[in-house]
Formats: sequence, structure tokens, C-alpha cells
Amino acid sequence: ALAMAAAMKGYRMVLIMPAHMSAERRAMMKAFGAEIILVTKEEGMEGARDLALKMQKEGKGRVLDQFSNPDNPRAHYEGTGPEIWRDTQGTITHFVATMGTTGTIMGTGRFLKEQNPDIQIVGVYPKGESSIPGIRKWPEQYQPGIFDRSRVDRIIEASAEDAEATMRLLAKREGLFCGPSSGGSVWAALQLCKELENATIACIICDRGDRYISTGVFPD
Repeated sequence: ALAMAAAMKGYRMVLIMPAHMSAERRAMMKAFGAEIILVTKEEGMEGARDLALKMQKEGKGRVLDQFSNPDNPRAHYEGTGPEIWRDTQGTITHFVATMGTTGTIMGTGRFLKEQNPDIQIVGVYPKGESSIPGIRKWPEQYQPGIFDRSRVDRIIEASAEDAEATMRLLAKREGLFCGPSSGGSVWAALQLCKELENATIACIICDRGDRYISTGVFPD
């Protein structure tokens, strides 16, 4: 999205990401004219963030920082939350979202709680050492500035295997071509379904499957 906006505005865009991110993502960003800088898989997103801040300090650009930008949760407070409340006719009881930048769960959760404080806000983290694109359990020093743990009622941990299996089922059975973080979100919502009765659960499908074909998560 940033690469597209930069192309439209005529800005130079430099994007920093770990080397193991999918080839489709890099190709799409390059198509929009963005320059790509890769850090190692071991450095991860933490290393990418560190390098971005270092380059900013050296006068090589400005970090837009979706992890601390208040417009991130605001977009969901003004858009996603009202849409869910309207489309469920106010009957929603649980909201499930994977947590990366945490903007979705912070903004949507805040809006829904204002409508009904009893609505449960459920976040999804990777289980153990699982690596799921789009979901992160950040070390304390890298915790997004927009994140407030007190606004999340419960956290469910999903393994990469559960997220990817659910992602494949969504495509095969529901015609929803999603990525692993969406699989994790739906998997967590299904776990809630096993515990609850007469609940209205909304979860976020937040990525597309075509970004992950080269990673081997879909069958040949």
C-alpha cells in the first residue's frame, strides 16, 4: 500500500524487510517502483525496524512507523468497528484479530467496547516459536506504541500448522483465498466456537493468499 501511494505521489520509497518474506510481496513492491532493502531472517522485523530508524537518524529518509502512528487504530475505530457493529446489528459478543502492528485490534476493540463493554476482544499470537507472517509476539522493547494490553480481554496462541491448515481449508471449502494470518484468526475463532453457545463471533481476514504461493503453503 505504501509503495502504491508513493508511486501516485511521486515519492521515493525504500522498504526494509527480512529476506524470508515472500517473493510475491517483493515483486509487487518493486512493480510500484519501491527500493527493497533486505535484512537477514535472524534479524527479522526487529532488525528491519532498527535499520529504518538508523537510516532516519542519518538523514536518509523518514520512518512512517505504522507501529506508533495513531492513524493506524483510528482507521479501524472509524471504519472496521462501525461496520462490524452495523452488520451484526449490535449482536456481536466476541471480536477476534491477529496482532502484528495491533492497529486493527486496538481501534476496532475500542469502538466495540464503547458500544457494549461486555464484548470480548480476543487477540491471536503465534504459539511458541511458530512463525506466521503478519502475526508477531514482540519483545518488550519493540512493543508497538499504539498497543495497550489492557484493551485485550484474552489471547489465543495459534501454531503455524493450525494457521496454514485453516488457510487451505478456507480456500478449498469457502472460496476464500487468504494468507496464514487469516488462517490463524479463523482458527482462533473456531476454538471459541467449541467453548461457547449463542455467541456472535467476528474475526478479521486480513491478507491475500496470492502473496504466499512461492512459500509452499498451498498444495501444488
